[in-house]
Amino acid sequence: MSGDHSDHGHDHTDGPDQFHQKLHHINGEDVDGGTAQTSGMRRYAAISGESVGSKNLWMGQTHVDAGVASANHHHGESETAIYIVSGSPEFVFLDTDDNGEPFERRFKTKPGDYIYVPPFVPHREENPSADTEAIVVISRTTQDAIVVNLDSLSAPEGK
Repeated sequence: MSGDHSDHGHDHTDGPDQFHQKLHHINGEDVDGGTAQTSGMRRYAAISGESVGSKNLWMGQTHVDAGVASANHHHGESETAIYIVSGSPEFVFLDTDDNGEPFERRFKTKPGDYIYVPPFVPHREENPSADTEAIVVISRTTQDAIVVNLDSLSAPEGK
């Protein structure tokens, strides 16, 4: 991965002068596709422990082809913030109605919208467009791209 980086082995928060650390620049064409994946999506890491030495943050982009739905998944202990760059992806999760009955809730989005996904919440992304790829920027509270693929949106037994 190219771009402007300081030494990746350096501890970026300890030391006598935390106010004079280097910033990092990752070129958009240099994002790394070698990250955790879910069927139907392509994730690319930009900011991570590996690329810049971050400790509590992972940031990258996800591409969902036209007419494709991801597998059901969650991101473990990580909180996830999503910004819609292009396309109109839909985010699906299991909610309950007033009687406590589960149903699939769907958030339809457009460029400029944001989605927040709490830790461990099963969900999936769908791109209903017949001809437009959806691209989103994702930020997580862990430096790793945690992805746990699931058979359904229901919580595993005992949860």
